[in-house]
Amino acid sequence: MSEIITAIDIGTTKIVAIAGERDTNGKIKILTRGTIPTPKNSVKKGMVVNIGIVANAIKEAVEIAEKKSDIKFNSSFIGIAGQHIKSVQNNHSIFINSNDGIISQEDVDKMTNEIKTMSLEANEEILDVIPQNYSVDKETGIDEPVGRFGKRLSGNFHIIIGETTSAKNIKRCVELANINVNELFLEPIASSKAVLTEDEKEMGVALVDIGGGTTDLAIYKGGILRHTAVIPFGGDIVTSDLKEAYQILHKDAEELKTKCGTALSEFAVNNSLAVIKGINGRDSKEISLTELSKVIQARMEEIINIVKFEILNSGYFDKLHAGIVLTGGGSLLERLPHLMKFVTGFDVKLSKPSSFIFPEGTKDNSPKLSTAVGLVMLGFESSDNTKYKGNKKEKKKKRGGTLRNIINKITEDAKQTAFNFFDDEDTEIE
Repeated sequence: MSEIITAIDIGTTKIVAIAGERDTNGKIKILTRGTIPTPKNSVKKGMVVNIGIVANAIKEAVEIAEKKSDIKFNSSFIGIAGQHIKSVQNNHSIFINSNDGIISQEDVDKMTNEIKTMSLEANEEILDVIPQNYSVDKETGIDEPVGRFGKRLSGNFHIIIGETTSAKNIKRCVELANINVNELFLEPIASSKAVLTEDEKEMGVALVDIGGGTTDLAIYKGGILRHTAVIPFGGDIVTSDLKEAYQILHKDAEELKTKCGTALSEFAVNNSLAVIKGINGRDSKEISLTELSKVIQARMEEIINIVKFEILNSGYFDKLHAGIVLTGGGSLLERLPHLMKFVTGFDVKLSKPSSFIFPEGTKDNSPKLSTAVGLVMLGFESSDNTKYKGNKKEKKKKRGGTLRNIINKITEDAKQTAFNFFDDEDTEIE
């Protein structure tokens, strides 16, 4: 029997309701989606500022998706981003108190849970904790400590922090649309899931997701997320620049950017003009495409330089052997990969979700859908550990597999044979 996951991407410029199915072979297919423009001034730089309007927009997007299929959006996975997101590196240690001195998964979980209690500023909460590496006693650089002998376990963690009120606002919007929130996922992690390969993550890669209100960055090395950042500028600020520069409507500025603009002004068509119709009988405006592209290039260079600074600040600038992967609606700007390569010096690739995840014949796959598709994929990963049933969560039990569990199993079997006393079952870890 196939499994279905629904997700909602609440962006500055669009809201996407999407559903995917995973068959018995583990293959994921997108079944339906509904997309509507985000109502004006209801989401700014990835943060909800008008809960009621956004809730109604979510309802509308969900209704579109539901009408295309037999799927009901009872509970969904939701993306979170915005300029309030920040990340820090921290470390923590615990002593191993077991009699046999073998480190178990419970020990690792204990250390991870303790790091989640670190002191934060008012109105902040930990959104995610990503282990970087571990140390056992004096041995460092360990990827998997479970099963090792030791007295002291230490870990380095990448901790993602966000504003409590922002997370609550997102949840409130979804709940007002009569949908339960399963879990919040950081949007750059979702986009990474949709477009990055395991090889790219292993070699070292920077995922740059340019949305309407923000540009999200996720850096991977050795298959592990090493750094995240949310830059409070996206494609919308370019549109605003054009609107102010040429005194035109926002919709005309957006159309100019997407249909006539380029991120490298030297590639603009010389001596060509774009004509914008005047409002209410006023004269039309003629705009040079070369000058138009200079305005676009100036702003995009600023955003790219901030991305470059974040990569430098992460300490992984010289370790990204797979370069930069661009995605998101803002990445569709003509010649943007060329400009980013020129400014950063990295190889740059424009990516979208795998075509295999969409129904055969679908032509609307785009970098615009990377976050939404990634939310579905992360939802399936989460459901492997937690079974969601409406408002309830039912934990799945993991079968024993550590060295300590194996030893316990052998001991139990021996007792069963000798005394016929214990039931023959594996040790279970909650």
